[in-house]
Amino acid sequence: MTKQYKTGPIMAAMLVAGFVGLFSETALNIALGDLAKIFDVHTTTIQWLATGYFLTLAILIPVTGILMQKFTTRQMFFTSVILSLVGTVLAAMAPSFALALAGRVVQAAGLAIALPLTQNVIFTIFPPNKRGAAMGIMGLVMLAGPALGPTIAGLILDTLTWNWIFWVMVPFLLFSLIVGIKFLPNVNETRDVKIDVLSVILSTIGFGGVVYGVSSAGELGWTSTTVIVAIVIGLISVFLFCVRQIKMAVPVLNLKTFKYPAFVLGVVMSFITFYNMLSLLVILPMFMQLTLLMAAFATGLVLLPGSLLNCFFAPLIGKMFDKYGPRAVITPGTILVIVGYALYATYDGGTPVWAIVVTHIVWMLGVGMVLASTQTNTLNSLPREYYPDGIALTQTIQQVAGAIGIAVMVSLLAMRQTSLLETGIALPEATASGASLVFIVGLILAVVNFVLSLFMKKPGHVQLKG
Repeated sequence: MTKQYKTGPIMAAMLVAGFVGLFSETALNIALGDLAKIFDVHTTTIQWLATGYFLTLAILIPVTGILMQKFTTRQMFFTSVILSLVGTVLAAMAPSFALALAGRVVQAAGLAIALPLTQNVIFTIFPPNKRGAAMGIMGLVMLAGPALGPTIAGLILDTLTWNWIFWVMVPFLLFSLIVGIKFLPNVNETRDVKIDVLSVILSTIGFGGVVYGVSSAGELGWTSTTVIVAIVIGLISVFLFCVRQIKMAVPVLNLKTFKYPAFVLGVVMSFITFYNMLSLLVILPMFMQLTLLMAAFATGLVLLPGSLLNCFFAPLIGKMFDKYGPRAVITPGTILVIVGYALYATYDGGTPVWAIVVTHIVWMLGVGMVLASTQTNTLNSLPREYYPDGIALTQTIQQVAGAIGIAVMVSLLAMRQTSLLETGIALPEATASGASLVFIVGLILAVVNFVLSLFMKKPGHVQLKG
């Protein structure tokens, strides 16, 4: 007999906590310049308030797959929200850079649990024919959080102190905690699994090393010994981690998920989508502020219509996925992303603001159509037993993709900027040229996603392989 769940309150508790974590992922970016002066640290040091967040996610998310099998849903959820609360308050009250960074790491630890747990709960409490709509709402949160971060943070910085970027999150986390206490059931089946310490160490060094290396490349350069060593050690550790998982009877992450072609296809598309999405949300504000000379808050307002329209259409997109299947939603979405990048690549210092607003709306709608639908189809392609592993893998790959995307795209922009500045070209024009290069790279990746989307199929009844 199928259990009946109060899906509304359950979704509210989990998605509010997820939104706060994802909002925090980008909200602080707009305040980093001010915080460098307040804490009296160098620009390269203050960047770790952003990089440290991604690094923590990359390290902890791989472990959540087995934690979700070892601990109950309620234990995982309360741990997640309490970590988010403690980290948020610590960061808000931080008198120094070190304590602010510690707060950010604790915050990210909460989100590292919340993201995979939310997806796992959705795939447990909703039947397959309703998962698209539910994941559409989660996709809304995953887009709206990072997209609204700079706008709301810009408004706060114009009217209050930087601490309030964190204080505004506290009531939402308390709401999530109270609703979760009342309505969230234990939906997972726990098992007495042992956590392999060596696997956790290899995972930490592997994913952490790759993210640290590519994140540091923007400051130190891609030829830096530190960057090369970190990436090489990271990749070797990831390889050893994978070999160990294949040989273990009860792995930390079950790599048998990669035996399902639809899962592999979805993982590649998700990587490209997150690489493009999170890097553009960094590059586009830089273009508007340095080329069009727009203020931080005005920049946020320009990005707001695309975010709000995406929020409006997300549930509809999810219902379309449930009714018509993945290709009917994902392929048109990839086309909209291509159109958005093609327009962005032509922009320069004379581009009117309305054109950027319209382009961002088109691009955001496209990303919204691709993001949640791809995730849903990717996990639908797995048997239920593999959901925790599939979710942990996709979430890890998405966060690593975001960190790599930001590092690579910012480096490309900086290299083009520097080479043009050395020839005497002014900063606004040099930034516009660098941004155009980045948008062309994004366009190429978007075309790859379009081609891959043509192979998307709705999974039938999934049987265990091997």
